[in-house]
Amino acid sequence: MKKSKVLFVSQEILPYMKESHMSNIGRYLPQGIQERGKEIRTFMPRFGNINERRNQLHEVIRLSGMNLIIDDSDHPLIIKVASIQSARMQIYFIDNEDYFQRKFVFNDKNDKFFSDNDERAIFFSRGVIETVKKLGWPPDIVHCHGWMTNLIPLYIKKAFKDNPLFSDTKVVYSLYDDDFSETMNSDFARKIKLPGITEKNLKYYKDPNYVNITKSAIDFSDGIIVGSEQINSDVLSYLKKTEKPVLDFQSIDTYIDAYSGFYDKIMETE
Repeated sequence: MKKSKVLFVSQEILPYMKESHMSNIGRYLPQGIQERGKEIRTFMPRFGNINERRNQLHEVIRLSGMNLIIDDSDHPLIIKVASIQSARMQIYFIDNEDYFQRKFVFNDKNDKFFSDNDERAIFFSRGVIETVKKLGWPPDIVHCHGWMTNLIPLYIKKAFKDNPLFSDTKVVYSLYDDDFSETMNSDFARKIKLPGITEKNLKYYKDPNYVNITKSAIDFSDGIIVGSEQINSDVLSYLKKTEKPVLDFQSIDTYIDAYSGFYDKIMETE
């Protein structure tokens, strides 16, 4: 029996980002799933506050070098990698000078939300998908963590659904307490568009606030995990109306086994 393949796309992973509930899951969930017999790959953004020397990041030349066009501009895709030796786990980093060479994550030094966070999310999501294509590694499950991954479900289910690597892929989206009060660039919906994505698919990106982009991620996912004890109340209300499989919040002692079982359940659904 072939090993199931699980692709983790995470906004935060220890030790590269500061400790949080999400970064702990980003670090220990892939290891736990690998130890339970599944094959894994893990991706995160190469935010500018990550110390490359200390964390021993290095560029993977064979995966780098592609340009992604966003809003009619070319942006070189740089792939870096680091290893967590104790977990026998590699982390792939999506990097680009325009989007990630800054010392702050989502807000500048004056705590102002970056005006290009929409394009950074697009670049990250498309960068992950293009790198997986280059690796030739067809995931059975893609598990998304954090609002910056919210486009992955839409891209896999619409823009890349006919690609043999993703035609059978199931998407799981975890909900966290990572909401923000700002509204993203009003052109977000237009910039997202790729062949296979219709105007109807983009309805929530016309008013791209945290709740709306999360609603879209829920709509295009096959299963939802409540990853934090507290999540946005509007998102929670929307989740209660969905007929998709939902895994409720799990304690730190039980979540890895619960998530692994949830993946198996999702893979069995048509």
